Amino acid sequence: MLLWLAQYLQDYIGPMRIFNFITFRAVSAAITAIALGLFTGPAVIRKLTELKVGQAVRTQGPQTHLKKHGTPTMGGVLILISIAISTLLWCDLSNRLIWPVLVVTLGFGAIGWVDDYRKVVFQDPEGMRSGEKYFWMSLIGIAASLYLAFSVSARNPWEVGQLFWAWVQSGFSMDLPPKADLIVPFFKTISYPLGVWGFIALTYCVIVGTSNAVNFTDGLDGLAIMPTVMVGGALGLIAYLTGNVTYAKYLFIPHIAGAGEILIFCGAMAGAGLAFLWFNAHPAQMFMGDVGALALGGALGTIAVIVRQEIVLFIMGGVFVAETVSVIIQVSWFKYTKKRYGVGRRVFLMAPLHHHFEQKGWKETKVVIRFWIVTMILVLVGLSTLKLR
Repeated sequence: MLLWLAQYLQDYIGPMRIFNFITFRAVSAAITAIALGLFTGPAVIRKLTELKVGQAVRTQGPQTHLKKHGTPTMGGVLILISIAISTLLWCDLSNRLIWPVLVVTLGFGAIGWVDDYRKVVFQDPEGMRSGEKYFWMSLIGIAASLYLAFSVSARNPWEVGQLFWAWVQSGFSMDLPPKADLIVPFFKTISYPLGVWGFIALTYCVIVGTSNAVNFTDGLDGLAIMPTVMVGGALGLIAYLTGNVTYAKYLFIPHIAGAGEILIFCGAMAGAGLAFLWFNAHPAQMFMGDVGALALGGALGTIAVIVRQEIVLFIMGGVFVAETVSVIIQVSWFKYTKKRYGVGRRVFLMAPLHHHFEQKGWKETKVVIRFWIVTMILVLVGLSTLKLR
């Protein structure tokens, strides 16, 4: 929005040309998001407290969490508002790649909001039923997957529609260009062609899977938001490099025209996340809830698909992966042993993984900070894949 205004005025006011630089607008988006979050945070906490949307703590969970009962949840709305306003202010709204990221983020956020609202207002412990939740997440995920499959070759949203129609007319047999292949990190030339159906399936799994992985991780004060900021910032850097012809050629990564604009969204997400952490740091004044966790995870997955770095996301988001795998192992083993022996057995003291370490005697802050450190290391490993080939 501001870019359009600056481009109109730059012939009369020379310094307005600085708005043409993506890096300037990305930093500005981050600062705007931080300012919005810090300024409106106290008001959001007061409003959530008035609405009595307090977190319900499970009695079978760690006993140290009982004191968190009643802490305002659904604080993810603060993150989403800051991201949306900052992105719309500073990004190029004609860019074909910004909109799928925004739609997935706000769409998953809406699903999480309904889920949280039913839990804390209607006092329904299940919230949105799993089938209903996955239906809406799948609907958004599949729509985004279809759009992204053809946005790789398109220059604007209209061409995306034209390519989709051409695919339908071809009897669903049209191939995608090589830059849509699944890239294997640490190798210059190894990639796997996916085809349209393979691309759609992979994209759906990445978007929905990452969304749920971040949601599993959101269990301790500050645990989910800081890894999200770090991974999102790294993906923003990759997006900037991917959108630049020279850098992409030098690093042997696919050049995706327009991908650099995603850096502005990532800047807004990082700024909004840091502002939220101000209120979410231990002891938390509010929790993000599903409205924040599902949205942020969906955003990370969508960005990773756009920049063709799904495996790198798997590396950098190793904490999210470990949390999800711990739940899968715990549930699967419990069900198997209960069916075989009549008594369910557990691999971990408690799942997700962060609760396992709490049960072993680690303080909440120790778990959180160590998970942050692990994420920082994994992000550096992920970034190293750009050059180590």
